[in-house]
Formats: sequence, structure tokens, C-alpha cells
Amino acid sequence: MAALFLSKFVNKVDRKGRVSVPATFRAALAGQSFNGIIAFRSFKDAALDAGGIDRIEEMAARLDTLQQFSKEYDALASIFADAQQLPFDGEGRIMLPEELAAHAGITDSAAFVGLGRTFQIWEPAAHAQHQAEMRESAKRQGMTLPPRMPAPAPAPQAEAR
Repeated sequence: MAALFLSKFVNKVDRKGRVSVPATFRAALAGQSFNGIIAFRSFKDAALDAGGIDRIEEMAARLDTLQQFSKEYDALASIFADAQQLPFDGEGRIMLPEELAAHAGITDSAAFVGLGRTFQIWEPAAHAQHQAEMRESAKRQGMTLPPRMPAPAPAPQAEAR
């Protein structure tokens, strides 16, 4: 079963750049082949996109469906050069690399924001503003989730003779 990240947690960043990953996020990642998170700079926001190694492996598989030497492939493959494996220490903390923290404007605290199958890490005040803007935009545009896909019909079985 895929990891599921819910809610928002704000945790202090210590002077060494360590921050505790929320316990529920760590539990969602339990049993994966890498004991930590993978994080990279968001293409769209002043935030970090993050998840488990399984999500990055899925992204690599999806990237492999593109023409290898196309501009689209090259642009999207840059995610992997930017991605960093951040292992958990014995207390469930990660060391937030300086370049990632700078991209998100994170200094003394970090907001871990659940997005379902992934999560983001934000500077808390920037996230509050972003969330307010996104909610207003969704409301104004009348956005809604797409309808649930119906379960496939069972295959007909041959009659016994």
C-alpha cells in the first residue's frame, strides 16, 4: 500500500539544520527500502517536494515512458539530479541541506504539509499565504475532485457443460 500523508505539522529547525519529520509521516514510510525521505526543490513553489523512495522510483518509471533524448525528458530528469536522500537519525530527524532550505526560505521552523501520496516542506508563513491563495482560487473556480473511477466489471465466466 502506498504511503499517505495527511495534515500539517510545524517543527523547529535546530542550529545544525536538523528537523524532526512528523511521526505519522515516518510511520507512512515504514518498510520502504530507504529509511528516510527524498526531497527536491519544487518546480512551482518556494517549497520542497518530498516523499518516500517508492514515490521517486514510480517517478523514474514514468519518466522512462518519454523519449530519452527529448527536451521533455531532459527537463523532467533534472528532478533526479536535484533530489537528495535525507536519512532519519535515531530521533526521526533529517538534516535539511542548506541549498534546499534556502530555496524554501526555511530558517528556524519548517511546515510539513501532507498532499496525499506526497508532501511538501515550507516556511510556515509562506505556506499559510499559499494555502489561503489556493483555497480561494479553488472556491472561485468551483474546482472539485474528478469522479471516482468505477471498478472494472468482472470478466464473464464460461458456462460449465
